[in-house]
Amino acid sequence: MSLHLLKLCVGVDAIEDLQAWIDFRLEEKRTRGEPVEQYHTTRMIPTRRDELLGGGSLYWVIKGTIQARQHLLDIRPFTDTSGVKRCHLVLEPVLHPTRPQPRRPFQGWRYLTDEDAPADIRRLSGGGDIPEAMRRELAELCLI
Repeated sequence: MSLHLLKLCVGVDAIEDLQAWIDFRLEEKRTRGEPVEQYHTTRMIPTRRDELLGGGSLYWVIKGTIQARQHLLDIRPFTDTSGVKRCHLVLEPVLHPTRPQPRRPFQGWRYLTDEDAPADIRRLSGGGDIPEAMRRELAELCLI
């Protein structure tokens, strides 16, 4: 059984916005000749590393709802230039839309068990390519 992380995605209105940001940042790295990998920097370092890297994902809360996830590839602790310990959560740069699940605001990240994690939409209905507005409307009607 995998363990996952849950994180608020601040400044993003839809899954498409997050994917565009990921693509933009990866292209920037490619242009600068840096390693082309996506990561999210966080201050707290997860202590349950082995459980997370055994098939875990980072689930994104967008506008108060879990809407997507990314496979978690690595957790790399480091110390920044100010001497503060942080870590990079290295992520697969592909978003997997999930069944919408409301979440209240919180700070940092939270652990999420398999039982509490929403299923991927693609597995539920074959609707992985549904536009975001239609996906929200179908969710409100309890059709996905």
